[in-house]
Amino acid sequence: MKKVCVVTGSRAEYGLLRLVMREIKDSPNLNLQIIATGMHLSPEFGLTYTEIEKDGFTIDKKVEMLLNSDTSKGVATSMGLGMIGCANALEDLKPDLILILGDRFEIFSLVSTAMIFRIPVAHLHGGELTEGLIDESIRHSITKMSHLHFVATKEYRDRVIQLGENPKNVFQVGGLGIDNIFKMKLLNRSQLEDSLDFKLAEKNLLITYHPVTLEKENSEDQLKNLLSALEELKDTNIIFTMPNADMDSRILFKLIKEFVNRNSKFANYYTSLGQLKYLSCLKHIDAVIGNSSSGLIEAPSFKKGTINIGNRQKGRIKAESVIDCIPEKESILKAINKIYSKEFQIKLKSVSNPYGNGGASDKIIKILNKKSFDNITKKKFYNIKIL
Repeated sequence: MKKVCVVTGSRAEYGLLRLVMREIKDSPNLNLQIIATGMHLSPEFGLTYTEIEKDGFTIDKKVEMLLNSDTSKGVATSMGLGMIGCANALEDLKPDLILILGDRFEIFSLVSTAMIFRIPVAHLHGGELTEGLIDESIRHSITKMSHLHFVATKEYRDRVIQLGENPKNVFQVGGLGIDNIFKMKLLNRSQLEDSLDFKLAEKNLLITYHPVTLEKENSEDQLKNLLSALEELKDTNIIFTMPNADMDSRILFKLIKEFVNRNSKFANYYTSLGQLKYLSCLKHIDAVIGNSSSGLIEAPSFKKGTINIGNRQKGRIKAESVIDCIPEKESILKAINKIYSKEFQIKLKSVSNPYGNGGASDKIIKILNKKSFDNITKKKFYNIKIL
């Protein structure tokens, strides 16, 4: 059996990986190993490794790396600690392949370590662009240290090949998050309200706002503008999901908590909703507001509008349900009015999701079962013929 080690460092990432992990576990040809790190092990972010265990998985190694700091020095130090911990974990587990998703600094530490150990890496959701984030450089760096690539769209596949990866090892499978929408039994409205301990109103908005790590000292001002816009809304309930553990995340935590304390009659925040409650929220709210990739990848499948604020997701492929706006109060209010307009609501009914209609997990498992992991760490740069 081929040992496939899945590494996860955040709640959102695990939510996307969960079905793939289940299918690896159930495969007669694959042996699942799990390393949990980053936010999963932090009390501040909800100790979400327990969600992995509740789903019936065994965590083989926990790698502590997250410091109680969101400064540049703190994050860089966390990356160094992560490499030390990952070296010990990989020495013990000796996987045949590492499976990782995305672009976070925790994953960069792991993949850098795997490169030194000469362990092949399968990378999910490569080739994407996020021009407002440090994650942009991290994602492309991970691509160059990886050997199998599972991408969401043709454009992203072309970009991975443009980075010098052999087309034979770059597979277009669609967006992983779409699988959960069709395979999970989502909560109905009353079940969701009970699980949240929060009543929905006639109008409801889901807010997910993360730091913009390449725009120095901007995240705080941008969130203040968003919160100022939200305070002007009438008869609208607001659900916040808290930011990831990125640089400057703690000031955003503070601002959201202060907003909810002032407006507890119509607003609440959640450190970690988990995939079931998060997707159930998408089912029952009117729109997503913020700068999270979920507003671009998952929300269109629910025929729900997304207000995408600022540059964090600049460069990603977007459905027609996404409204881009600048991080200023009047622009945000204008976008909210457009979301509720009759013309836009009619348009939503025919929206197509560019990230596909599901099936990514099944495609990935078929390839992992079939593909040999031997000698794939030796790569030649694939040169594109320029006409």
